[in-house]
Amino acid sequence: MFKRLIEEIDSYFARDPAAKSRLEIVLCYPGLHAVVMHKIAHRLWKANWKLPARILSQFSRFFTGIEIHPGAKVGKRLFLDHGMGVVIGETATIGDDVTIYHGVTLGGTSGEKVIRHPQVGNNVIIGSGAQVLGPIKIGDGARIGSNAVVVKDVEPNSSMVGVPARPARSKASKQEEKSDVFSAYGTGSGDVEDTRQIAIDKLMEEVSNLNRRLKELETQSADIDKTAERWETKQ
Repeated sequence: MFKRLIEEIDSYFARDPAAKSRLEIVLCYPGLHAVVMHKIAHRLWKANWKLPARILSQFSRFFTGIEIHPGAKVGKRLFLDHGMGVVIGETATIGDDVTIYHGVTLGGTSGEKVIRHPQVGNNVIIGSGAQVLGPIKIGDGARIGSNAVVVKDVEPNSSMVGVPARPARSKASKQEEKSDVFSAYGTGSGDVEDTRQIAIDKLMEEVSNLNRRLKELETQSADIDKTAERWETKQ
């Protein structure tokens, strides 16, 4: 248990350059507090001590501003950076080495008692304010940008941005494309292409193609007119 706690604390060092000491993390990081209390609440939940589990979960929410249902399955080294406003639903599953920023919701879209929350893989980064909704799968190494709304499965090692979320066309370096390189807020240091500019470029390309086709038709029409004139002259 103590080794696991040290492992959790050290994971904060690896992903937060503001962390100065283990003691600081233990005393001042609500994300760590929320994860530790959730581990206890989850054990109570699995032992069918549902009410004590929920009470502890609510205390954790009051103390940290982070709501993790005791039924949610959380892997090793979950990093809740800042953490305020994070909501993780009952049937959500989170893999190892996942980073979640403040304001993120892993929410359900069904009122039935089935798996209705996201299933998040390993090494996933979810940026602040993102909404990941429904029983969808987020592949290993995926990045979800800030304020994205994700309602469909996400492929491993892909980046999603926007509302609704769509694959980002990123100019990130080859080093950043590796899943083991940390990317704050789910966004690499490479510039992400402006999707509006992409749409405009495509539209301009279509206009150019139409102009070229129009000229071809005008040339064909002129040839037909000349042929018709020669035919009338012969008659």
